[in-house]
Amino acid sequence: MTVGSAIFLIAVGAILRYAVTATVSGISIQTIGLILMLAGIVGLVLSLLYLLAWRPRRAGAERIVERPPYEPPETY
Repeated sequence: MTVGSAIFLIAVGAILRYAVTATVSGISIQTIGLILMLAGIVGLVLSLLYLLAWRPRRAGAERIVERPPYEPPETY
């Protein structure tokens, strides 16, 4: 799950949980919203951990390679 899809699940869950007042027999829309929000939060945490674990590790210093200056070949 990517960060964008996790945020989408959180937003849809929040809308279902707090903004929808309709009732459906046999289904609690507020509970479905809560489940979607929890799934989005778990997905967001996991995707952020994945991104932090696989980012390149740098000590803050760039690698500098020193070479002798270029000398063109002699032409005869």
